[in-house]
Amino acid sequence: MSMHNDYNHLTHIKSHDELDLYKLIPNVVWIFDLDQHGWWWGNSAALEFWNLDSLDELIAKDLADDTQGARDRTQQTFELAAKNGLTIDPWTTYPNGKPKTLHMMHRAVLVGPDRHRAIIAYINEEVNLGETPENLLLVEAMRYTTVLITSFNLDGAPVVENPAATEAYKSINAHKLPTGLTAFAARFADPSEGEACFKRALAEKGGRWSYLMKTEAGLRSHTLDIRMTRHPLNGDTLLLVAEYDVTPLHEALDTARKAQDELRRMAHYDALTGLPSLHLLQETSAFLLSQAERNKQKVAVLFIDLDGFKAVNDTWGHDAGDDVLKEVARRLQLCLRDSDQVARIGGDEFVVLIAEVKDKTSAENVAKKIIASLSQPIDMDCLDEDTQAQIGASIGIAFYPDHGKDMKDILKAADQSMYQVKKTGKASFHFA
Repeated sequence: MSMHNDYNHLTHIKSHDELDLYKLIPNVVWIFDLDQHGWWWGNSAALEFWNLDSLDELIAKDLADDTQGARDRTQQTFELAAKNGLTIDPWTTYPNGKPKTLHMMHRAVLVGPDRHRAIIAYINEEVNLGETPENLLLVEAMRYTTVLITSFNLDGAPVVENPAATEAYKSINAHKLPTGLTAFAARFADPSEGEACFKRALAEKGGRWSYLMKTEAGLRSHTLDIRMTRHPLNGDTLLLVAEYDVTPLHEALDTARKAQDELRRMAHYDALTGLPSLHLLQETSAFLLSQAERNKQKVAVLFIDLDGFKAVNDTWGHDAGDDVLKEVARRLQLCLRDSDQVARIGGDEFVVLIAEVKDKTSAENVAKKIIASLSQPIDMDCLDEDTQAQIGASIGIAFYPDHGKDMKDILKAADQSMYQVKKTGKASFHFA
């Protein structure tokens, strides 16, 4: 179980339903659950990699024979990814019993309802190690991999690059560079960042960083894995740079974050009026009530139910009803101070929270102001003719702490008071 404060900053993927965007990524992506020591999810490319037909087969894959060393390596990768945000290193796996050495990128996350520790593995490059002589293997890997590989001398000029790098930067290579700009820095969207990266790589003898790069495909997010190496013929010191295009991953993660933000907004705000929802009201009210308790103050809760709203819907339809609700929301906000809160809790029901109430008179004045405002005719924009709706408001008023210690009890008391108004003529207010 991962109930640990050190991991609270990690993204929590609650279920497979949140991973639809990952299915669009053509490269191998899988999620490994450390606490279960088994796969939690994989995309179609991952199933193909392991020669499996279904996700269930991947999840059920038996890893009982894994050594403690393998488990420790996974643990170490998770901890590094949790700390640094991303790890990139070679791993050897054994699909169908045959070894494959992979360059894998890992991010640390929490998964499932129990928040298990897990790593998302992204495989950008596959190098099959067999009995091929090492020199041929490296040449073939460099020629055919889609990873951009370039070696630079200590002046920032390219010595040799693979076809993928040549294609990505052919426009830059074809033009004479401005005086003082190195070929290394020219590839960066911000050349000054490129110069700083080059100096840092020399000073630290390599490293791994992400930058926005200026490629033939446009601006792309690349993770640069930089290592010091030697020229095989003359022994000069070189910088070997491998660039991994992580743009699709960044875009998928950004889209997922935006979708989560939109879902959060939908849960907290009413789509029609833009007012806070009951859910958000209950969240914020906890702070408001605790503040009132500390300061020995009251909080008034006004439960508002519109009078005559059903007739608007029945006579002119729901579009007219929507116009009325939006205008009601606008008028309610105009009746309140900045420190007060208003929410639509469903249908034609609204709740107002008035902070720092000194006595009943304060709440009564707000209720009278709301009733007067909502009794004014409302223009309905959805109708061509100059048609106006006439509604009113019945308001029940309850107080913290007089009628409850939490919002649920106070709302219930205010709701019951509102029904007293409905029974006795509407367009008025009643105290709990």
